[in-house]
Amino acid sequence: MPGIGTILNIIIVASVMDLALPHIPVFEEPVFKIAEGAIGVFTTGFGGAIYLIANLGPGPRDGLMTGAQRITGLPIVWVRSAIEIFVVTVGWLLGGIVGIGTLLFAFGIGPSIALSMAILISLFGKKNSH
Repeated sequence: MPGIGTILNIIIVASVMDLALPHIPVFEEPVFKIAEGAIGVFTTGFGGAIYLIANLGPGPRDGLMTGAQRITGLPIVWVRSAIEIFVVTVGWLLGGIVGIGTLLFAFGIGPSIALSMAILISLFGKKNSH
């Protein structure tokens, strides 16, 4: 169910990107580019886990993820990964570019959200049901 977190997701993500992007280093070495991408995926997953556990309303893909998880009973990691891999595949079939960063996100965001939720739940108690 959409909530204040749904609206804030749009505003905060856009604002943080506008403010942060000019200050994020641009690396030439592939290993640093991949590491930076992996850190970004984990940061995104951790941020998503925070507002999902706060039960303030999910962002668009998070709403699809939580709804599909509730209907299927499958673990969040598998549901989110399936959504992202499906979206990447459709984008590629439509002529989009799929790079290492795209694949890092598609295959990494599900595990990142699941791990982050597990960490937060272990630290702060059981998640409220949606």
